[in-house]
Amino acid sequence: MHTSRTQQPARSSASDATSDVTSRAGARRTLNIGILAHVDAGKTSLTERLLFDAGAIDRLGSVDDGSTLTDSGELERRRGITIRTAVAPFRVGDRKVNLIDTPGHSDFIAEVERALGVLDGAVLVLSAVEGVQAQTRVLMKTLRRLRLPTLLFVNKTDRAGAREAGMLADIRRRLTPGIVPMATVHGIGTPGARTVPYAFADPEFRGAACEGLAEADDELLARFVDGDAPGERELRALIAGRTARGLLHPVYFGSALSGDGVAALVDGIVTYLPERPVAAGGAAGMVFAVERGASGEKAAYVRLFSGELTERQQVVFRRRTADGAPDEHGGRITSLDTIGGTSAPVAGDIARIRGLPRVRVGDRLGAGADGTDRGRVPHFAPPTLETVVRPVHPGDAARLHAALAALADQDPLIGTRALPDGGGTSVLLYGEVQKEIIAATLAEEFGVEALFEPSSTVLRERPVGTGEAGEAIERHGGHVFWATVGLRVEPGEPGSGVLFRRDTELGALPHAFDRAIEETVHRALGQGLYGWPVTDCVVSLTRSGYASPVTTAADFRNLTPLVLMAALAGAGTRVYEPCHEYELEVPADVLGAVTGALVTAGAQLLDTRVTPTTGVVQGTIPARNVSALERRLPGLARGESVWWSSPAGDRLYAGPPPLRERTDGNPLNRAEYLRYVAGACGPVRG
Repeated sequence: MHTSRTQQPARSSASDATSDVTSRAGARRTLNIGILAHVDAGKTSLTERLLFDAGAIDRLGSVDDGSTLTDSGELERRRGITIRTAVAPFRVGDRKVNLIDTPGHSDFIAEVERALGVLDGAVLVLSAVEGVQAQTRVLMKTLRRLRLPTLLFVNKTDRAGAREAGMLADIRRRLTPGIVPMATVHGIGTPGARTVPYAFADPEFRGAACEGLAEADDELLARFVDGDAPGERELRALIAGRTARGLLHPVYFGSALSGDGVAALVDGIVTYLPERPVAAGGAAGMVFAVERGASGEKAAYVRLFSGELTERQQVVFRRRTADGAPDEHGGRITSLDTIGGTSAPVAGDIARIRGLPRVRVGDRLGAGADGTDRGRVPHFAPPTLETVVRPVHPGDAARLHAALAALADQDPLIGTRALPDGGGTSVLLYGEVQKEIIAATLAEEFGVEALFEPSSTVLRERPVGTGEAGEAIERHGGHVFWATVGLRVEPGEPGSGVLFRRDTELGALPHAFDRAIEETVHRALGQGLYGWPVTDCVVSLTRSGYASPVTTAADFRNLTPLVLMAALAGAGTRVYEPCHEYELEVPADVLGAVTGALVTAGAQLLDTRVTPTTGVVQGTIPARNVSALERRLPGLARGESVWWSSPAGDRLYAGPPPLRERTDGNPLNRAEYLRYVAGACGPVRG
């Protein structure tokens, strides 16, 4: 029998990049930018205009008639919304630009998350008519947090109701005060609206530029107050430098449909959005989109951060599974294309590769280089809704499961899990529109009709204290599992997820056994004491052992949940529910009634501002009550309410925690669990 208790430091290694790859990558001057917006702000129309004006397409597509290049799916064409991230290249002088068109609907925020990780910069589109909208604020908060260089494009200046001064005021108040308007609009709100770029010598422009620059720099503010205004050359450098650091946002006006103002935007893209520096090292990148052909073969889109890729190259991808466990897979590239190019892809390029059947969105190529330089670690709150999907025809159960697994390749955050006794499949969601899209995709692309149950909120568990448990091979004179496992569970830092550590000697267990324990810990914590996922905890392996040659990895996989749940029970958990932060603007005379409705819905009121005409309330509210409150607001506020909310952490669940149906055989009950293992794996060895 082999056992271990002490830990040794791990070793690490890194590879060096060749200088010719780095020089070729720099010479190509590739810029990867994203187009982001609230639904209907004109994002896809702007994408079409940019491609058309650059000569990348020979005709303008239309969202209304479903002829756009980037919305290539049937569902996207029919609904007029972007669902999947699309890539379209074009050239501006010696610069190659990969345009990444992302979804605008909040239900597809996971798609936006993955796109942000591969971008050099972004263009956030707003409507000059509708103004700053809910999703615009969510996107801008994320862009500012990641310090991603971002230009703002105010679209639809030729539409009735379009505004200029009002839009700039709204942007400063609701998005960021750090802006510089780069143009003005003559005849705004009319079909003949014409955008006129400001000259750097224009006093109005210089004043606005200095105001925006001073928002992020106290020293500059002091200079400007003292009358020490920068000259034209310094002003250009200041705008470029602050924009590159994500501290300042040039604002452009125009119309994607007419093309007015778009040339100035293109000039801003190549002037103010910098390419990401080429990283040293071997091939490293991230998969941000996956397509599946008619034959089922996958094509993965990879943004390269360093190195290069070649056809027939052997590659290894790494990822974290839905339950946080590390995973990796490899294979040989059978087909390789460089988006917008003909030579082999190098750092900065986007490659489309085939030959990797296990590849999924979010996979990382190479070790260490993960595209998170400049502090850009894209993170959106996980899905907060859960629904159960069942086939309309019981005989389609296996096909439904396979179809949902295929969809998970494109969007891993849907987090499917099969319920016991043929009870259907649980799917995680961001919203009801996403549910409709999944249902339509299952029917049209996979030929499976499915029924979706009403959505419910996904809760989380966190450990309260420390618990420890263990089981050895010898137990009461008999043998159940040929393995020894000891685990300790304790609280982790907020937002840390699940961390697995080893207090045992590294290498004491064969790699397959050690990996089986770690993977099982992450999977088992998908269901805590109340059945909800456990987060913000540290699990330490305190004891391990095996009996050669009879022990197998299955012994560790089957024993670990028993030990882990015993340790978790000793620690205890509390249940938390997801919350949204919100801002609500209503007429001042209905503020009292609206505040009462907020309190009834469990909302916390953190700030209230009242003017003679309006009242603005900010705070947090349980996610489960958002939809019901949104339905009540129009009646309470005579249809004059403006509501915005987005996921923002969680809070302790009020009242007895609800129980979630278990799918793990219930390792909290030893007898029940052993029967489950015996049924799944055959008789338990003893």
